Parts: sequence; structure tokens; C-alpha cells
Amino acid sequence: MIRNLLFDWSGTLVDDLPGVITAVNGMLRSAGVAELTREEFKARFRLPYTEFFAEMLPGLPLERLQQLYLEHFTHEHTAIDLLPHALEFIQYAAASGRRMVVLSSAPLPHVTAQAEALGVRDAFEVMRCGVIDKRTEILPLLAELDMAAAETAFIGDMRHDIDAGHAAGVLTIATCTGYESAETLLMAAPDLLVRDLSRLPALLGALTGGDGAYPVATVGALILNQQGELLLIRTHKWSHRWGIPGGKIKRGETCQEALIREITEETALQLQDIQFVMVQDCIEPEEFQRSAHFLLLNYLARCADAQPKVVLNEEAQAFQWLPLAEVLRMDLNIPTRILLDECIRRGLVA
Repeated sequence: MIRNLLFDWSGTLVDDLPGVITAVNGMLRSAGVAELTREEFKARFRLPYTEFFAEMLPGLPLERLQQLYLEHFTHEHTAIDLLPHALEFIQYAAASGRRMVVLSSAPLPHVTAQAEALGVRDAFEVMRCGVIDKRTEILPLLAELDMAAAETAFIGDMRHDIDAGHAAGVLTIATCTGYESAETLLMAAPDLLVRDLSRLPALLGALTGGDGAYPVATVGALILNQQGELLLIRTHKWSHRWGIPGGKIKRGETCQEALIREITEETALQLQDIQFVMVQDCIEPEEFQRSAHFLLLNYLARCADAQPKVVLNEEAQAFQWLPLAEVLRMDLNIPTRILLDECIRRGLVA
């Protein structure tokens, strides 16, 4: 089953071609080079974009190219629209429990601003942007997110996207909504070629035998420091509510091994006095960013460091150490509230 979807951004989900052409022509104009028509741009542009600019503006260092692009690209992100059927496909993927990630050459500030303006930022677990060569980035990204290649598809509108997908051994899907024509895309031999994203739900269902998925087993811990304060983290995945760190159990791991690994990855903290508390059935949580069914294995643990230094990875946006009385007043996600109530009922936290 295809459980993970990697998306290119420009030309795959959003129509930003006019803005990109304007920015490139501004760069050319500033260097005294003739501007390109829309047809000329589509015929000559390619990824990695360093190859394109080496031809158009030879000799300019990468840092200067990026600076010029940002100077000339419109910052009116509200003028950018989703491509036809993109929103429906994003909603389908979320409802079917698939993980979604953006892998794009576009600058991160642009992609984030556009996604927020379009109301789709929370659909994506990670936005890996500003990537020059996706062929070298995709495998480390899959490893970082624990995504199996056999369960992953990369959807893009350029040959470079398809080449990157081939490099990682994932299903490659080319869409004819962006920068390259069907004839050009076929040169990269995608596994699927679609006119737009409207047919993909049916195609993915046919390829994988339906959209059902098993519950996902996860671990998480309510962590105390030596002052008795509790660690809370906030993440967009849980509607920006506060909760506990944790994540999925990998094949071959014990639950406690998974907990130690996840806490280290997400917070850089070392644990001691780990105590199992409860299992929660978490079926279609309304607060979560997509349709999901989790089995939550909840623990209580103490931080081993006298002066803990929390280092968050990209999954969380903020953290706080708080005494219990203040934690109870926070906007907690429901599973964290249930765990906290159970710990209080059993006298595990004061």
C-alpha cells in the first residue's frame, strides 16, 4: 500500500509559474540578458536549477543567484492558487491516513507562506524546500521520516522529480500540470503519467487494493525534570495544541527502545526511571492533522540530566517546562489530557 506521498510544490500543487517567470526575467534583466517568453522559459528551464542558471547567467555564485531570485519574486503569496483538483487530492490523502511531505526546490519562506495562505500547511508533516538536487536529498529524507520506499510515491511535474523518485526506488507519478509537457515527462519513464491529480485516488486504490490501513503503534512519555516540572511540546500535527513527545515503533524495536529513540530524536533528552502507564485507543482523533488510528503506549519518565537542554527537531514548534498546576490550565490535546488524568489518579505526579 502507498502510505506516504512526497509532493513537488511548484507546478504539482500550486500554479506559481507566472511569478517564477517574472522573477527569472528580473534576474536576467538586471544582468543585461534578454528576457524569456513563457514558451521559451518552459522550453529551457530545468532542474537542478543551478544547471539552468549556469547557462543563462554563467559565473554567478549560488548565494547571489538565490539572493536575486528572492529580490524579484513576488511576495504577494495570496495571488498564488492551488492547481485544479489539488485540494481535493490533499483532502483525499489526509482522509485515507497517508503521510504527506513536500520536497521542493522553491525557497522555504515562499512555500510556507503560500501553503498558509491557501489553508493547506497543516496537511504536510514536513516541508523540505530550497533543495537543489532532489536525487541526493530524497533517500536521507525517507530515512529521517522512517518511510519505506515500497510504501512511498513521489508526485512531480518535471523529469528531475521522476529521476529523484527512481533514485530512491519509490513509485513515480508525473502530472502534466506544470513546467514540462507529457512528451518531455515520458523521457524520464515515470511509473504513472496523469493529466492532473483528479484520477490519482482511483489509481492508488487500484494499485494498493484499497485504502484500509492497520492501526499505528506509537510510544510517548510524560517527562519530569528534577524540579518536578513537566515537559510539554506544541506541534502543528495536533492542531497546535500542547502534548508529549513520542512517535512510531519501528520493526524490531521493543516499546522502550522506541521510546528512548523517539525522545532522543525529538528533544535530545536522556531518560531514566521509565514507567509504563497505559494504552490508549486513539481512533480518528479530531485534533490530528489527518485521518488516523493509533495505539498510544504511554509512559512516565524522568530526565536524567540535572540541567536538561531541550533541542527540538522539525516535528515540534515549541516546548515548555511547567509545574502540574500550570499544565492543567494549558490547551492540551486529548490523549495528553487522558494520560495526565491517569497519572494524577494513580498518584504518579504530585
